Formats: sequence, C-alpha cells, structure tokens
Amino acid sequence: MPEYLSPGVYVEEVPSAIKPIAGVSTSTAAFVGIVPDTIQIPQENPKYDPTGRSAVKHPETVPRFQLLEFHPRVVDGAKDRVDEAKKKLDDANQTVKEAKADTLKDATESLRQAKEGYARALTLVDRGTPVLCTSFTEFKKYFGDFSTDGLLPPGAAPPAPDPVTGATPAPGQNQLAHGVYGFFSNGGTRCYVLAVKDLLELRNPETLSALEAVDEISLVVAPGITEKEIQTNIITHCENLASRFAILDAPEHPAEDQLTEDQIKMVGNTHYGALYFPWIRVFDLATQVTNPDSDGEIWVAPSGHLAGIYARVDHERGVHKAPANEVVRGALDVEYQISKSDQDGLNPHGVNCIRYINDNYTVWGARTIGGDANEDLKYINVRRTLIFLEKSIDEGTQWVVFEPNDRTLWAKIVRNVTAFLTNVWRDGALFGSTPQEAFYVKCDDETNPYDERELGKVTTEIGVAIVRPAEFVIFRISQWAGPQTA
Repeated sequence: MPEYLSPGVYVEEVPSAIKPIAGVSTSTAAFVGIVPDTIQIPQENPKYDPTGRSAVKHPETVPRFQLLEFHPRVVDGAKDRVDEAKKKLDDANQTVKEAKADTLKDATESLRQAKEGYARALTLVDRGTPVLCTSFTEFKKYFGDFSTDGLLPPGAAPPAPDPVTGATPAPGQNQLAHGVYGFFSNGGTRCYVLAVKDLLELRNPETLSALEAVDEISLVVAPGITEKEIQTNIITHCENLASRFAILDAPEHPAEDQLTEDQIKMVGNTHYGALYFPWIRVFDLATQVTNPDSDGEIWVAPSGHLAGIYARVDHERGVHKAPANEVVRGALDVEYQISKSDQDGLNPHGVNCIRYINDNYTVWGARTIGGDANEDLKYINVRRTLIFLEKSIDEGTQWVVFEPNDRTLWAKIVRNVTAFLTNVWRDGALFGSTPQEAFYVKCDDETNPYDERELGKVTTEIGVAIVRPAEFVIFRISQWAGPQTA
C-alpha cells in the first residue's frame, strides 16, 4: 500500500482483475517436403502453342545454389549473417573493379572467399530451418515453381523401391509445391516450409525438432510422403508437443480390390492425426509444358489441400466445425470412386474419404486415425478444439505464475477462464442452452488442499461439453392418418 503523510484526496490506479484470454491460432501449417539439390524447371519455348503444335525446349537442370543466390531464404536468426556476407561480397566486387593490375590477383582471391562465405550463409537458412510463406508466390521465390522432378518420361519404368524399407522414392519438390499451392487455394493464409534433401533425413526424428521453436504451428503436413517410419515420426512429434495435429496421406496405389484399413493406413491409431484417401487429380503446368499432347493433369496427395480446408473452416466457422462436407478446390478427379459400401468399411477405422458428392469432389469424413477406437476423441474437431482450449488457457494465464496462492487468486482464475469459455460457448463450440450446461471451472479449497499449496501448486479443474458433428443424419418417417373429423 502507498504511504500517506498528509491529509488530502488521493487517486490510485487499480489493475483490472479481468485479464482476457485470447484464442490462439489453429490454422498455421508446417509443410515438410523434399527439395533436391537440383530441380528441373520447364523452359517454355517463346513460340509455345497451347494446342501442342510447337516444340518445347528440354527441361533445364538448375543448381539449387543458383536459385539460392537469386532468392536467398532470409529467416529469423539468420538474416544478420546473410546481410553481413552480402556486404563482404559487394565490397569484394568493388575492390576487384578498382584494383590495379598488380593487386588484381589478391582482389580476385578476396572475391572468391566472399562468394564462398555468402554461399555458406545462405546454406544456414536453406536446410533444416522452417521458412514462413504467406502466399504461393513467396513459396516459389524460396523453393522454385512446379517442376518435372518426379515425373516419369513416357514408357519409363517406375523407380525401384527402397532396398531397406521397401518404400517407393517420394516424388519430391513437385508434390511439396502442389501441396502448398493447394493449401493457399483452399483457404490457407500462413505456413512454414521445412525443406529436406531426401527421405533419409525425414527418417531421423530429430529433423522435425526444427519445428518445435515455431509456437504458432498447429498443423503438420508432408504431402505425398506415405512411408510408415516417416509418418510415425510426424505423429510422435504432434503427440509429444500435444498442441499439433497431423494430416496424413494414404499410399497412392493400393490394390483396387483391397480397399481395406490395412492397405491404406500406414500408422497406428492416434487422435493427434487424420488420414485421407484417395489421391486427387490436378492440373500441372510442368506436365503441360513438357508434354503438350497431354491434358496436363497429374495425381497428387490431398493433404496440402486438406490443410487449406482446415484453415478455411477455422476462419469461416471455427475450429469446432468438422472440416468435412467441404469442396476440395482444384480437384479434377479422384483416384478411386469410393462407394458407400467401400466407406462403410473404412470410416469406423478413421480413414476419411474424398468422394464425388453433390457434383463436387468433397471431403466425406471427419475422424481421427483409428476412429471408433479413439472413443471420446474419434472426431477431428473435438481433438482440435481441446488443443485450442488448452493452448489458449495456457498462454492466457501465464500471469498467474508466482502470484500469492490464496482464494483471491483462485477467484481471479475462475473469473478469467469463465469469461473465455463463455465466448467459446457463444461461438457454438460447446453444447448447452446456458454456460452452466456447457462448462464448469473449479478452483477452490477442494482442488487446492494444504499439501498441494505447500508444494507451490495451484490446480484448476475445467470441464467442457464440446459439440460433436452430425455424422449420421436420420429422419424417421411413418404414415399418419391425419386429423380425425367428427
């Protein structure tokens, strides 16, 4: 309390007891994908005719360093090193220009060293560092456009399976590019891209640790990568952090007469991920340019498009709305036409199907991997809503740490969490006609006995009734005789 020494009127500022809890972002995705050291960029002939009557130059192999030199990846923590190396390079260039004949050799050597230093600085932000992209144009600057990487020449045999795992090599940068493109075209606004050289890097769980420092990431996607070991690493990453959700792809070509859980699902049951099947067909510029006689369409994994749908639904409706019965923008076909009987065998196990429904290619499933086996967490929106609530309350109550642990503090906690959950209920995320039916918050002598307080703990118990999706819509119809007249 302030000290008063003489009579008078004193005005004091009293901190508000209400410390609003803000909802965290739920739609920022992390894309993990392969960007080889060289990628093939289709070079269009100036006289290129979309009808296919003109020749097209053979695709040119472009070194990754060349792309980096023109479009350096400048990210948090590395920008100063890149800028410093760039300044040294500029200074060395100027020295060479001004050098006299007798000093030209030394100046040229300085320039060579500066170029090497600049290349090393760029390498620091090339591999193993998540790069923020807020548009597909930005992604292209960093990682290149659609390429012919992974496209097989006409009549060529498919790549041999990996001798250790038996997995077919991933198609690389083109799948990543289409995944990110699908993300933005379906409603995504922010994503981080973690580029790796090959599948071997992703088989090491430590590779994904680079994503841990980016707190806003809530979705993890690896377009087209269906190897069991890698998908398991992604699921483990999400489960360990308990604040992220994985969107996985099924293999591209399961046998058509064996559309079973075992053929499609590569990982074990988990409520921290969702699996989508089948692959979708999209237009690919590189295919059209390199093969003008084709329709320019290829099969791609749907996970990137689904991440965009998650973001779209989150923005328009909220994380409590299941990301299903939504149109996949950009999809021209599906690899398999899933029938109702097919889905009857897949849906209970958490395989979400993409089907042609109501004249559109539509997401027709909303289950976590494992489906019914996950019990209370079998629905995607329930799991993600819990993540949203937990993360929002965690970040919004950091002020509580080291406060006096008494009933005054407990009342403040209850008041602030109640205010936050009331807004969540009003948004339609919680079931109940009143807030009292939708949730409860308890922080009192019962949850905080003497022994717990002596250990420096304050415990709050929260219960929420999260809405479930109307997955099975049933109308019961019977004949009615009509009103009886006298």
